[in-house]
Amino acid sequence: MSADARPGQPLTALDERAAEAERSVTALFGGSLGGLPLTHLARVAHPAPVGSGPFGRFRGTWHYWWQAHYLDAVVDAGLRALRTGDMAGVQQHAARGDRLLSTIRLRNRVRWVNDFYDDMAWLALASGRLQTLHDAIGRTARRRRLDSAGRHLTEQLRTAHTDDLGGGLFWSRDRDFKNSPATGPAALHLARRGETDEARRLVDWLFARLWSPESGMVLDGIRLKGGAEVLVPDVWSYNQGTALGALVTLGDPTSLTRAEALVRAVDARLTAPVDGSQVLRTHGGGDGGLFTGILVRYLALAAAAGSGLDDDVRAVAGRLVRDTADALWRGRGSLRVAGHRDPTVFPLAPGGPAPGLPLELSPQLQAWTVLEAAATLA
Repeated sequence: MSADARPGQPLTALDERAAEAERSVTALFGGSLGGLPLTHLARVAHPAPVGSGPFGRFRGTWHYWWQAHYLDAVVDAGLRALRTGDMAGVQQHAARGDRLLSTIRLRNRVRWVNDFYDDMAWLALASGRLQTLHDAIGRTARRRRLDSAGRHLTEQLRTAHTDDLGGGLFWSRDRDFKNSPATGPAALHLARRGETDEARRLVDWLFARLWSPESGMVLDGIRLKGGAEVLVPDVWSYNQGTALGALVTLGDPTSLTRAEALVRAVDARLTAPVDGSQVLRTHGGGDGGLFTGILVRYLALAAAAGSGLDDDVRAVAGRLVRDTADALWRGRGSLRVAGHRDPTVFPLAPGGPAPGLPLELSPQLQAWTVLEAAATLA
């Protein structure tokens, strides 16, 4: 059983907030793939784009990695049900996760492989957590599919880990860019699998090539242009999150020292004042709509870590998670949607207003992720 799955704890107000976010995101965005039975996927917008039709999810932009984070959130909800002793809820979420994972493969042209290694790393992480949920309750259904996902995705990640630029993972099959968005989640995935030597090599590369001693932040990546290396110095919240997750999971003294410094840097540089609290900044919509939710997921992991991390650092991580969740909750609004209890909608940024229609999946999924993370610290 995983460390964040301790059955029988009483339901808290934070659990109820997370459950409300789950209900709303599922009502607004969840559904079958083109009306096919036994499928489940998230629309990227609500309402569905004009002209998409009942089979619209087979066409248009395919947000593979958004679906991976949707799966991670479904697993979060399953672990929440496990903590509170709702075994029927655990089974329901495990089954929904299975259906979602199979539908991601179906929509992705009946394969796990994608052109982007960071996409595959996100799905490897989410499917691995789904396996953890299965193991926690002794569920053996769909074991072959989970094994297939883990095997194929891990093999793909290994092919992108080369000696070019000294190590790290390529971002895409173009193999002209090595970056944090691919290397961080791959390192975390391998660390969770117990493959600590390779995971540590990836983390060491991040800190040797992309960590900025001036800011304490992990930078975006290095491009190859005409044989020359070009640093991309952008700072994004999710890159700090996956590096932090890998460091905490590895848990050796060097990794924990780096993790402590990273949490302090996040607190100093990626926050803004909202209603008297320092909360994490977000990055709008689109892909950026998920970035801070990813960081919060791994700040919660740091906050709940054992005695290896400094107590003050764990307290900072917990404060950032709780205060960001509180600010998103305070800014919520509601919509009238036929056939559903008025779903709750969350602001794109803590302290901002709740948006109107049309809604984009990524910021709403981010809010759900943040509220689930806060619930684990209750």
